Amino acid sequence: MMKAREALLLLGGNEDDPRVTLAKAEDQLRSRLGRSCGRSRDHWTEPWGFQDDRMFLNRAVLVRTILEPLQLLAELQGVEQALGRVRHEGTGYGSRNIDIDVLMMEDVELMDGPLVLPHPRMHLRAFALSPAADLCPGWVHPAFGRTVLQLLDDLRVMTAANT
Repeated sequence: MMKAREALLLLGGNEDDPRVTLAKAEDQLRSRLGRSCGRSRDHWTEPWGFQDDRMFLNRAVLVRTILEPLQLLAELQGVEQALGRVRHEGTGYGSRNIDIDVLMMEDVELMDGPLVLPHPRMHLRAFALSPAADLCPGWVHPAFGRTVLQLLDDLRVMTAANT
């Protein structure tokens, strides 16, 4: 029997009406994965890694699943595709209507392939850590040995020191 695990997901987008798109994404997640265990507040943030006049809406969702990490990734990409996500390979960061990332999956560590867990840049991104801290402040990053809340505090200190 497969072990059910909790996966911490980050939903985001800045095209169309992000509130509507993220609500549709959550509906799709429920139909594909089952019930969610919780969701964060909504966080409006500036684009990261590129310029755009539109703010991003970011929201963390906690789901419980028996899917293996790569199966989960395939389901999430299916949700993105169903909602009209178009990926432009090799173009870097840009605006999008929906993006769903797996930030963490309990203590699972994957280091190669199409999915790296925990997300390799989550500790550098307040737009990911802030919603994650709403839901799972005590989750420990297996590579850093720091909780999500500690990582967010570390990032704020580092950001303040660089300004």
